[in-house]
Amino acid sequence: MITRLFGATGVAVPVIGQGTWHMGENRRTERAEIAALRLGLELGLTHIDTAEMYGDGGAERVVAQAIKGHPRDALFIVTKVLPSNASYAGTIKACEQSLERLGIGHVDVYLVHWWSGRHPIADTMRAMEALAKRGLTRFVGVSNFDVAQMRQAQAALGSARLACNQVLYHLRDRAIERDLLPHCEREKVAIVGYTPLARGGFMRDEVVEVAKARGRTPRQVALNFLTRRASLFTIPKASQPEHVRENAGALDFTLAPEELRAIDRAF
Repeated sequence: MITRLFGATGVAVPVIGQGTWHMGENRRTERAEIAALRLGLELGLTHIDTAEMYGDGGAERVVAQAIKGHPRDALFIVTKVLPSNASYAGTIKACEQSLERLGIGHVDVYLVHWWSGRHPIADTMRAMEALAKRGLTRFVGVSNFDVAQMRQAQAALGSARLACNQVLYHLRDRAIERDLLPHCEREKVAIVGYTPLARGGFMRDEVVEVAKARGRTPRQVALNFLTRRASLFTIPKASQPEHVRENAGALDFTLAPEELRAIDRAF
């Protein structure tokens, strides 16, 4: 799996990772979810994203089973605090509880799941700094923040730097390209796109034609396009082995300028 420097962290991270939204919600599907994540790890998809909200902690428990026995320093684990828990004390407690469910001593990035006025962002960021100083997270990030919100979060962090902003990004929703992506690129903040495949929303003739010409799948072409810039990462969720393998093989080719233009015009 191709890696890139993750924002200004200096750490190389797999461009395509593994999402876990809706995992850990059903005991009957947990075995398949764990197997899919383990397969992804074998294929180099060592960037795993989760959150305390997913399955009310169930997704973090699924991740814990999937990474068991895997060298910790080979993993890049991200989780998130709910805005309702994002007071100073609440953020500290939420992170500690996530680490317990994950069965690890630290996460690589700890995110605020989305902006909320329930708790002052300064209190949340102060807690994030405290977690980093304690070694419970290596880096601090945000999710679903716009440019103004990112600026407030960064100002509250002081000398620390935001590592990433995790946002909705797929072929039918490219709104981040207007303001947010340029801002993050200027500030050396990684963009991590979630729901990149939008339940098949990438299936248009232009994508299918490129896939056929390349001997690839439309899924792979979509993921390739969505990570075409150095600041872009993506975390598709896959519970089926064939989809995991498709995701892992999405970056070992380069779309030609005319192919990029065709997809750009189509969406």
